[in-house]
Amino acid sequence: MQNESVSSTGKKPNPFWLWGLLAAAVALLIWLFRDGLLQMTNFWQSEEYSHGYMIPFVAVFLLWQRVNLLPAATQRGSWWGLALLGAGLLSCLLGELSAIYTFIHYGFLLSLTAIAWSFLGTKSIRIMWAALFYLVFMIPLPSFIYFNLSSQLQLISSVVGVAVIRLFGISVHLEGNVIDLGTMQLQVAEACAGLRYLFPLMSFGFLVGYLYRGPIWQRATIFLTTIPITVFMNSFRIGVIGVTVDKWGIKMAEGFLHDFEGWIVFMSCIGLLLIEIILFQLFSKQRRSAFDLIDVTVPKLSIKLSDFRLDAHKQRPFLAGVVLLVLVTPYFATIDERIEATPARQAFTSFPLSLNGWTGREDSLERNIVDTLQFSDYIIADYRLPADPIPVNFYSAWYASQKKGASIHSPRTCIPGGGWRIESLDQLDIAAVKHTSGQPLRVNRVVIKNGNVANLVYYWFEGRNRNITNEYLAKWFIFWDSLTQSRSDGALMRVVTAVPDGASIDAADERLQHFLRDFYPTIPAYAP
Repeated sequence: MQNESVSSTGKKPNPFWLWGLLAAAVALLIWLFRDGLLQMTNFWQSEEYSHGYMIPFVAVFLLWQRVNLLPAATQRGSWWGLALLGAGLLSCLLGELSAIYTFIHYGFLLSLTAIAWSFLGTKSIRIMWAALFYLVFMIPLPSFIYFNLSSQLQLISSVVGVAVIRLFGISVHLEGNVIDLGTMQLQVAEACAGLRYLFPLMSFGFLVGYLYRGPIWQRATIFLTTIPITVFMNSFRIGVIGVTVDKWGIKMAEGFLHDFEGWIVFMSCIGLLLIEIILFQLFSKQRRSAFDLIDVTVPKLSIKLSDFRLDAHKQRPFLAGVVLLVLVTPYFATIDERIEATPARQAFTSFPLSLNGWTGREDSLERNIVDTLQFSDYIIADYRLPADPIPVNFYSAWYASQKKGASIHSPRTCIPGGGWRIESLDQLDIAAVKHTSGQPLRVNRVVIKNGNVANLVYYWFEGRNRNITNEYLAKWFIFWDSLTQSRSDGALMRVVTAVPDGASIDAADERLQHFLRDFYPTIPAYAP
């Protein structure tokens, strides 16, 4: 009989150098993804993602619960892990060149899973899946998705919150995300959208659902109901704030009371999840208490490294992965050092304030807005014609580089703030204005309203000889042009004019198109 300490190759297993190489591979992986990981920890300092600090520790706990099963499941590494590692590294490259850090974040998780898969094999990954998947909850959403989701939740919370206020017989009017109580107005700001409850509650719901020993549909329900629970409780909180403000004044929506209400709402969300579990237990045949069905046991470690029976032959996929990491390291190490081609351009300080009868008055943005947008240069000014009292507001922000987090903020994600709502959004080709590519200038045409006030907005993304209206396509071309031209510069162009109550929107269209006919020929000098 073959001795158990001898591998199928007839050689005595020597797993310890393989474990050392595994540790080195993980360390190299962390170094390659370091910029994205540091940026992710910066997000954890915000209330929406403050639970991120706990996610790795919880993932370790989930792995610890199952670690004693790994030696029996580990037979040989999987070549699928090598393929996944390639996908993870490609995601990192895409993130570095497109300024979308989310690609780097998910690329790290893919690569980490790939290393484990190529080292331990498929059966072991099935044992570890919950711990690896749980790390997803530490990753922040891309900003353009976050702002879209936030604006939608603001509107939903406002509608439901107003319904709660009306239940108390209080007269209230809603415009967008502004709640008008008559004597005062409350704006359901981004901080009140409920995301600071949603993200941690979803991670908690997944954890409880995984640890809950019940049918799979009940476990899935525990996780999925975190979304409606959050939306409802946050809306209820807004309604309660409206009622208390109406009774006792604006101080009820500020300071300690406001924060304390938020803490109470989050704990109530957790309480509703526990009630859900209790109801599942009551209607099932199990006689154990609901809390006994949640497995939080911490097993004693009963294995050692030599139990894994590793050798170089079985771990060839992992060794190939290490070679791949070593080969790509020099390229990834020089990404930050790549010199971007900076086009010659004129600064917006020289942008004409008088042209073809138009007279402009330049304005400025507040310091905190400038710090948030991180542009390289910008202009914001109101232009008027002598015969037309309604101005055209022109705003442009130019970015010398859209890498490392500095990138254009789309008006589509910013418009819903301050009570504005998008009535319509479509694309419009302006035949009378030729883009530098030779095609008619294409813009996003947006009608927005706030109460009885309406505005018409045109915006598009300009630069690198491209005229783009789609935010996602703009991100793709940042990646492509960075790869092929070593350029990621670009600008947002936006013009806005008012549509007075009772006036035809055709007049607003003509005003904006008149402005673009006169001024667009000057724009390529500022956004080449």
